[in-house]
Amino acid sequence: MPSTHKKVIVRKLDRDTVNGYVASANFVVEGKLEMLNTAGNVVAVDLREIKIVYFVREFAEASAPQRKTFANRPRTEGLWVRLKFKDGEVMEGLMPNDLTQVTGEGFLVNPPDLRANTQRMFVPRTALAGLTVLGVIGIGRGRKRKAAAADVGQVPMFGSE
Repeated sequence: MPSTHKKVIVRKLDRDTVNGYVASANFVVEGKLEMLNTAGNVVAVDLREIKIVYFVREFAEASAPQRKTFANRPRTEGLWVRLKFKDGEVMEGLMPNDLTQVTGEGFLVNPPDLRANTQRMFVPRTALAGLTVLGVIGIGRGRKRKAAAADVGQVPMFGSE
């Protein structure tokens, strides 16, 4: 399998899961998630049936992240968001602070614990009851950087002439 295909676990609204592979870009076509299941068949799943797509390191029984919220304020740059699903589940994550990466179909979100099996999540808009921005995490512009040492030019090496 080429490296352009990513392992995913698709969790549907009816709690059913499907394991497979998606292209790293353009995996949503005409309102459907196109994936290659583990049996090698191309499957198109309607986004209205999907709750969340987990991009994972390995296929595992427990696909959902253990930590659903951040313990402290995140340090990585981006939008700190709280996702509220239609079934009442609440999860936090980080989204890129770049409107060009927001699609009409859904959101790519980094989970609170990047060291876990889940590396990234795709959440269709149809699965959400609400999305709240908790904070904008960026480069500390309020901090002043140390001024560079003044350039003194060539230092005399053998005395002054």
